[in-house]
Amino acid sequence: MAAEALAQPSAPSPLSAPSPQPKPPAQAASTPAASSLFVPEGAKAGDPNAALKMRDAFAHEVTRRLDVPDADQRFYAGQLQAALAGHELGSLAGEYVVLVDRNEHVQALFIYYRALPVDGWQLIGASPVATGLPGQYDHFVTPLGVFEHTPANMDFRAEGTMNDNGIRGYGQRDMRIFDFGWAEAERGWGKGGTSQMRFQMHATDPDRLEPLLGIRHSKGCVRIPASLNVFLDHYGILDAEYEATVEGGKPLWVLHGDRVVTPWAGRYLVVVDSGRKTRPAWSPLPGPKAGTNLPPGGDTAD
Repeated sequence: MAAEALAQPSAPSPLSAPSPQPKPPAQAASTPAASSLFVPEGAKAGDPNAALKMRDAFAHEVTRRLDVPDADQRFYAGQLQAALAGHELGSLAGEYVVLVDRNEHVQALFIYYRALPVDGWQLIGASPVATGLPGQYDHFVTPLGVFEHTPANMDFRAEGTMNDNGIRGYGQRDMRIFDFGWAEAERGWGKGGTSQMRFQMHATDPDRLEPLLGIRHSKGCVRIPASLNVFLDHYGILDAEYEATVEGGKPLWVLHGDRVVTPWAGRYLVVVDSGRKTRPAWSPLPGPKAGTNLPPGGDTAD
């Protein structure tokens, strides 16, 4: 929302209406087919739980990880299931789902999977995030709910340029901005109330803002580590509808030709608030020097 990018979202429109698709860069007129389908090493053909082997890739490739105890893994599995059931998706299975706890004492993202509706949700991996920090103009509380990732709200990629405050709000060049369209959210300034905000999940400035992941610090979007952004992008964790669009013959410039797509790609981002009153040990606060590189006005970047 606050940084320049290769393409910017259009003006607010009803949630049911697709947003205009941003134009691709001149050099990216078509979408090369995915280089291969990602099947984890050691997975057997027909094994319904082969998707759980994505844990190994997560552990190897995502540098900012949280070690969530088993009891908390089960707790968040219950939170996820309750949220999905509340949106008539209680039988969802066979695809990855991304869950975010916006609670100020947690600020964490989880990737879950289950093979069948009768199974319990299993954790693939977790990372720290930053969600909306109220108290300043144009800062929203990150909205709760189930958000579908669809080309109707086309993703785009960061230019990596600095804004007026010396911040790369969307992170390094080519980081992907996962766009979930317009969402009704609580205003964190003035007299409160709600209005629409453009809800996105994206990387952030790797030097100045990524060290602050783990506390509320955004204007309402979900900031994630750069390595997690690359992981979600490369394996198509939330790209079920994007891949279906490409397979249907429509090229999408935002998808890289060297992506290695998982056969269990999903499409849902779920945001909950666990209501925790204290910070769990597995989700530590940023270190005491995390904000030393933050310039004046840096808090106003998303």
